[in-house]
Amino acid sequence: MVEDVRRALMEGQHSVPAVGSVVAGRGTDLPFVVVDRDGHEVKSVSAYLRDLMLGDASPLTCRSYAFDLLRWHRLLWLLETPWEKATEAEVAVLVGWLREAANPQRRRRLPDSAPPGSVNLNTGKPSLRAGYAPRTINHALTVIGGYCRYHARFGAGPVLNPVPVSAERRRTLAHRSPLEPTPVFRRARLRQRIPAQAPRAIPDHRWDELFAVMGCDRDRALLEFYVSSGARASELLGIDLEDVDWAGQLVYVISKGTRER
Repeated sequence: MVEDVRRALMEGQHSVPAVGSVVAGRGTDLPFVVVDRDGHEVKSVSAYLRDLMLGDASPLTCRSYAFDLLRWHRLLWLLETPWEKATEAEVAVLVGWLREAANPQRRRRLPDSAPPGSVNLNTGKPSLRAGYAPRTINHALTVIGGYCRYHARFGAGPVLNPVPVSAERRRTLAHRSPLEPTPVFRRARLRQRIPAQAPRAIPDHRWDELFAVMGCDRDRALLEFYVSSGARASELLGIDLEDVDWAGQLVYVISKGTRER
């Protein structure tokens, strides 16, 4: 029975029940918690997420990792496999299912929405595909691998990490000077190929049209500043008056990664 479910998942003929959830945590040390179908906290996940927060991770990173681990445990609950006994076979089922399953967050709400995977000719921005993107699958593998490595330090979890790694790549990058170019290696098993994408850009004539419809010099100056700064939208939206150095003609933003000004 379980083998039939495994095969059906990898062929896209079976879905993973949406049991359990990610809920708000009790404080800053654990902003998000994964609970099972009965509402009980999955303590192995909480321990890993708490360790993640001790490393000064962002609460949004904690949330992202929590959803990846909820998906992983949903699959294990369906396959009736304790997480401590998970193997590469279960990881392969997860990858196969994600490659075939439809992503519920990709449902188009408007009838005239762009087809999945199409590219907006005005902005160069691609429309998200209907399923799970290769980067999403690779991120899930990274999270599960880190989760198992964390518990292995305490003698818990699977005897062998179920997520395959490229040993050659790890050895080389561990002793590589940051001044040297990054070497290219074969992907580890189950890792997805990330397609190279051209930089997004608005065509020149569209930019001229957009600039022309600005109602005043202030709006044109703001638009030119936003585009030329190269800052993220969240960084620009977080600017306060004290972040503008009028005399020095500088603007300070809070970086997304380091959260430094």
